Amino acid sequence: MKSLTETRSAGDPDDAEIVFTDLTPSQLERKLEAMGTPVGDDAIRRWMDEQGLRLRKIRKVKAGGESPDRDAQFQNIAELIEQYEQAGNPCFSVDTKAKEFQGQLFRKGRVRCTQAFEAFDHDFSSWADGVIIPHGIFDPLRNRGHINIGLSRDTTEFACDSLKWYWNRIGQQSYPGADSILLLVDCGGSNSASKYIFKHDLQTIVNAIGVPIRVAHYPSYCSKYNPIERRFFPHVSRACTGMLFDTLQRAVELMRKATTSTGLRTTVNVIKRFYEAGREATEAIKQTIKDKVRFHEMLPKWNYTITPQIGQ
Repeated sequence: MKSLTETRSAGDPDDAEIVFTDLTPSQLERKLEAMGTPVGDDAIRRWMDEQGLRLRKIRKVKAGGESPDRDAQFQNIAELIEQYEQAGNPCFSVDTKAKEFQGQLFRKGRVRCTQAFEAFDHDFSSWADGVIIPHGIFDPLRNRGHINIGLSRDTTEFACDSLKWYWNRIGQQSYPGADSILLLVDCGGSNSASKYIFKHDLQTIVNAIGVPIRVAHYPSYCSKYNPIERRFFPHVSRACTGMLFDTLQRAVELMRKATTSTGLRTTVNVIKRFYEAGREATEAIKQTIKDKVRFHEMLPKWNYTITPQIGQ
């Protein structure tokens, strides 16, 4: 990393990687004039463009760690997606988007308007009118996204209720002949691979819908490769950027506008149920999971199938 305005030693390992400046063209113009080399800021802007010195955001691309199962699980997921598509069965990419606050609280971004929207001068959560927890379900084959907004907490029960609502009202109609569902999820949060309570809540949903669910978790540090993170959530963020979530209806309307020229369309629903935090699996639940859930030979901690249990 090399600044135009500072001197680095030749031994700096980052010296040749990135050239940058934190000065604006106008500041550089004044600096060069003080040095006896007057150059207009328009010329400086053109030169910066030619050199590739453009405004850029920091890219969050460096992995915080590495999973030894990464390549094997990625290959496994790719094969599963192909199998499900060929069989006409659904593959849903699922995750919870970052929590938002409802009310007059600041949100990042800009929007064209005759005057700026007004928000509180501090982002105290106690000043919010409520929380908005967007649980997303993305169907890569149909290029359709859905958001279930929760108003309580991001729990395993909420995530599973969201999936049940979506299947009963949208998924089942889209795949009337489905005999299995593939669920692509990351390995933490409300769909944690290590939580018995997630598998228990998912079993309850499977029993209700009567269709087996095959779960494939993305390994640790790999959640950004989940299709929903790249093909759906960025468009939801874009549709909502710079706007206040002053009412719940406003948030719903904005998220529904998440569309693309390649055909992405978004539906939104609100789940008003209150969810209890801190639920833990009992020993009886753990034993039932061990007995009923079929863990696959291929990386069983990331891959398993939950089938309907009659009379449960």
